[in-house]
Amino acid sequence: MMGYENHTFSSDFILLGLFSSSQTSLVFFPFIFFIFIMAITENILMILLIHMDSRLHTPMYFLLSHLSFMDILHISNIVPKMIADFFSGSRTISFVGCGFQIFLSLTLLGGECLLLAAMSYDRYVAICHPLRYPVLMRDNTSGMMAAGSWLVGILNSIVHTALVLHFPYCHSRAIDHFFCEVPAMLKLSCIDTSCYERGVNVSGIIFLLIPFSMISISYMQILLTVFQMQSSGARQKSFSTCSFHMVVVIMYYGPFIFTYMRPRSYHTPGQDKFLAIFYTILTPMLNPIVYSFRNKDVLMAMKNTIQSNFSE
Repeated sequence: MMGYENHTFSSDFILLGLFSSSQTSLVFFPFIFFIFIMAITENILMILLIHMDSRLHTPMYFLLSHLSFMDILHISNIVPKMIADFFSGSRTISFVGCGFQIFLSLTLLGGECLLLAAMSYDRYVAICHPLRYPVLMRDNTSGMMAAGSWLVGILNSIVHTALVLHFPYCHSRAIDHFFCEVPAMLKLSCIDTSCYERGVNVSGIIFLLIPFSMISISYMQILLTVFQMQSSGARQKSFSTCSFHMVVVIMYYGPFIFTYMRPRSYHTPGQDKFLAIFYTILTPMLNPIVYSFRNKDVLMAMKNTIQSNFSE
């Protein structure tokens, strides 16, 4: 504890990490490292396949490429720092480094929420209104959706990052988390942050509840359309796809909503860290598998790419 007290008057913060004991960290660190490598590999492969295969130059895969890029940045914003801390034994993070983590994390979390809603709309139009799809989902439409997700996420992040870093942290600067996350940092502030927390709830409605409601409605409409199909094979395939998509969406939005839309007094460090694993580490690895690699078009593109490289 003396080490932590020595940092009280420093501008640096201390990340206490994901696990409370070094023995637990030693056991679970290989799994986190494996997930990180898998997530980076899968998402880079997805982006390359979409770029290289002309058959994947559609609005759906354009949005998926942005999702993959967001996932790469998101997990790279957090896990490399965890790895460096594990090997060095140092848990300090500078004021600027912490601010950058907050900014990039909020940008990507907010942007990905909006992007997932855009992707659900794309699937809704493709399945429920296939004849109108070329009109409703033109190339510029998907481009505007992706650009809007990035822009709104960045603007929201700038506001929250500036406010959080402006709060005085006059006591312990030890953040009981594995990255600089807003709810964990608010506990260290020595002023009343209830007004700001109401602003966080407003952002939660915009970035979490509204997109999640849109996604849920879209998939309900898709399922209603699917159940009306005459082909049982098509029904089963569409139902399976929608089910997997909704599982990943719930894994992402559920912990995110539970973390950011609860009063500060209800937060516990262990619970917050456990929930954060889902939307910062697990979903970047799962998204390419669920949204892409189970798709026959992507598998065919991968097969053709491998065959063309070996035939040269």
